[in-house]
Amino acid sequence: MLSLLQLNRNIRSIRRYRQIIRVLFTYGFDQLLELLNLTHVVARSRRIFRRKESKITELSPAERMRLAMEELGPSFVKLGQLLSTRSDVIPKNFVTEFAKLQDNVPSFPFAQVREQVRLELGNDIEAFFSSFSTTPIAAASIAQVHRACLHTGAEVVVKVRRPGVVELVETDIDVLMGLAILAERHLPGSDIYDPVGMVREFARTIRREMDFPREGHTIEKFAGCFSGDPTMYFPKIFWETTGKGILTLEYIDGIKVSNLPALEEAGLDRRLIAHRGADAFLKMVLVHGFFHGDPHPGNVMILPENVICLLDYGMVGRLDEHLKGYLIDLLLAILKRDVDEVISLLISSGDVPDNLNAGALKRDLTEFIDNYYDLPLQEIEVGRMLQEFIDIVTTYHIKIQPNLMLLIKALVTIEGMGRELDPQFDMIGHLRPFMEQAIRERVSPLYLFKDFRDHVTSLFSLAQNLPRDIKEFLAKINRNRFKINLEHRGLDRFITELDKSINRLSSSLIIAALIVGSSIIMQTNKGPLLFGFPVFAFLGYMIAGLIGLWWVVAILRSGRL
Repeated sequence: MLSLLQLNRNIRSIRRYRQIIRVLFTYGFDQLLELLNLTHVVARSRRIFRRKESKITELSPAERMRLAMEELGPSFVKLGQLLSTRSDVIPKNFVTEFAKLQDNVPSFPFAQVREQVRLELGNDIEAFFSSFSTTPIAAASIAQVHRACLHTGAEVVVKVRRPGVVELVETDIDVLMGLAILAERHLPGSDIYDPVGMVREFARTIRREMDFPREGHTIEKFAGCFSGDPTMYFPKIFWETTGKGILTLEYIDGIKVSNLPALEEAGLDRRLIAHRGADAFLKMVLVHGFFHGDPHPGNVMILPENVICLLDYGMVGRLDEHLKGYLIDLLLAILKRDVDEVISLLISSGDVPDNLNAGALKRDLTEFIDNYYDLPLQEIEVGRMLQEFIDIVTTYHIKIQPNLMLLIKALVTIEGMGRELDPQFDMIGHLRPFMEQAIRERVSPLYLFKDFRDHVTSLFSLAQNLPRDIKEFLAKINRNRFKINLEHRGLDRFITELDKSINRLSSSLIIAALIVGSSIIMQTNKGPLLFGFPVFAFLGYMIAGLIGLWWVVAILRSGRL
């Protein structure tokens, strides 16, 4: 049974490959396909597909790639949205275009919603809900949302996963991984961008987003972190009507934070909302190391008494203690205008290329910091400052942790909302107490003792394992089993082209031999004759002509004379 499922998945992957290649070719990315060593596919596509050159040539490559992703469906839309947070690995114009990707997809029929509920919960909708809206209030690429009411009278929203979306996403992950492997083999400098690592990160992110119980547990974790905080509210999860592809949440009747007139009409305090939101987000990041990754205005609702409620927890970022410490040190170094410390932190992060031009980096960072030198702290936009910093360091191919990139994007959004609510909003003022607390914790005896203990434990573990590792190393050498694996990159295409050239040369020699041999036979007038000429000479000429014609057609089809 497993082999049949695997076969079915492989067939789906082949079909998906064809569709992706067709779309990429249609939008003018045949050169990219050739770089991936898919020259034969490009030649075939040129014969089969046609594109509207006048429309395509008017668009930039970033615009064409965005349109291609929209046409390829949910997985590629999600991939583009993820890449829009990675300005450290893709050009800025692509980041800007991918940020425009939206889940603008039609809703699926209510009959399928009913079937999904029955499959997930084991019974019909009526067994769980006293009412269930047939029209969704929102539809996205992964799921759509309906209002409903439980038999207890509780008003809820039900998030229902699209039928077949899991199989489609898994197929796309397989295809993307195959393309990423091709990119690592054939695209020069691809190791800087780590395409396989990016696909793995995408797979982890989208699988989490499709796992609705995980989202429910995430909401409860946030609620636990803010337990006793009256300024934040988190929707309740109804687990009895939640399954792998169904999530039932408390319905939140609030005002979107972007609806400023409605906030004013309700008598809510915009300045207080901005300050509470900033404090809550910084608490998520610097205290709990666990933050909402997509806090755009549509996901922020304001309740009575200026209480903030966040929606949609499909995208969540995490910072461990090491990453939190790194972020705090980096912010302190920038605010203190200590360029040498900034460079030292970047180098110690381990994501710096060997050929780093430290002098040029220091010059650019100095100019960057000088731009903020005369500005009062309350006028500095932290999110924008960090984004400018990322733009500089990525020029030197310095990799930044994905969660830090997600944090910076979220911080830019939070700060923008804060300034929209309160023109005098000061993120530095909110950040200062958290950083001061972090510095106090670092010099506390308890922290110093824990740090010392961790270092001693690491050294002790190293001392324990070192003799065994040396023994294994020497044993492999003694048994002639010590191996060094060398990996070549970029030679596959050269070898393929070399094989083609050798084959054509061999064919040319065969044709020449047939012509020469047939000419010699023609002079002998021996063997069976046809019209007074030797038959074998005719056969030789015919075979040589067919082979030559075949090669001419193949060369013309490839587009390379």
